[in-house]
Amino acid sequence: MMRFLATIRIALRALRRNKLRTFLTMLGMIIGVTAVIAMVSIGNGAKSQVEGQIASLGQNVLSVFPGSLSSGGARGGWGSASTLTPDEAELIAREVPGVVGVSGEVRDRQQVMANGLNWNTMIQGESPDYLSIRAWGLSEGAMFSETDVRSAAKVAVIGKTVADQLFAGNDPVGETIRIRNIPFKIVGVLTSKGVSFFGSDQDDTVIIPNTSAMRRVTGRQYLSAILIQASAPKEMARIQTEIATLLQQRRSGREPDFTVRSQLELAEAATATSRTMTALLGGIACVSLLVGGIGIMNIMLVSVTERTREIGIRMAVGAKGKDILLQFLIEAVTLSVIGGVIGIVLGVGISKLLATKMNWPALTSVTSILVAFVFSAAVGIFFGFYPARKASSLDPIEALRYE
Repeated sequence: MMRFLATIRIALRALRRNKLRTFLTMLGMIIGVTAVIAMVSIGNGAKSQVEGQIASLGQNVLSVFPGSLSSGGARGGWGSASTLTPDEAELIAREVPGVVGVSGEVRDRQQVMANGLNWNTMIQGESPDYLSIRAWGLSEGAMFSETDVRSAAKVAVIGKTVADQLFAGNDPVGETIRIRNIPFKIVGVLTSKGVSFFGSDQDDTVIIPNTSAMRRVTGRQYLSAILIQASAPKEMARIQTEIATLLQQRRSGREPDFTVRSQLELAEAATATSRTMTALLGGIACVSLLVGGIGIMNIMLVSVTERTREIGIRMAVGAKGKDILLQFLIEAVTLSVIGGVIGIVLGVGISKLLATKMNWPALTSVTSILVAFVFSAAVGIFFGFYPARKASSLDPIEALRYE
């Protein structure tokens, strides 16, 4: 134990003798670890932001879109032509086990008016389940009811953007908003959700009963989409299959004119992109660590050459090869570990600076810090072993003769 502690003291003394060279050697490791922490934090932050935006669309959501329609040999994609009906939305709710919410959706853009002001916004015809499906709350008032849907009532729930544009901070509940000059009573105001994953303002909307949208506003017979909420994530694949089968049975052998999509598919596609970006950024930063490791090996080889006589003297007075090996290995690991610690501090600091000053999403995890620290120590051992091995294998007599 005493021999080991003495070896450590000798190694640290050797590093202190050349402070500038020691710092410059550590600099490569500092830059490498800083880059790894900062880049991975930015990547993780972007991934977390994407996941949060997808979660804002609702939990366990499936969507049925019109599409894949053939007509005269021509085929269309999503939204090309709709044959989805309110009856099919009710059928899904009634016949498919594990479905806890269904909303037949009608979407249209219209100019709306209130208080002598007007605003072009998205009109959404929905069922009362819509807020539950989208995990969307109300800041004021209440959602319209099934009774309102059955009677095609002239009631509306508005988003925060519409409330701000038409009512200038006043309470809009109980006020009237006109859609195509038809008066709708405002019964609720949605909580703010901000910008969606697709880049649109989710708060710029007016939600009315889907029957009101079809009969009073758009005159359409078909739905724009059907939104479905499953009871649990594990049920989504089964429900997706059963919905497709049920809808196809109603079409009596015709080609499918609809597409059923799961939120899990969207989440997987979005997070896959974020994971690829994080891996790319981390890989680029790891190159800096390798360069720092090569710098440590280079300096240690120079150090072995410069201290050949010192090594010979130590061996002559009783130091064994393993003591020399341990001394130079400790020097290399010390350089990389201290550089790694400084790099971690700088990396975390830069991540927080980017998050506060430039509004970049940055999420520093304990795992990334531990991985960076362990990796920096491993780099020191890997790149320091060869110079240490070379020093320990020197012949004492030849070392003492070295000029």
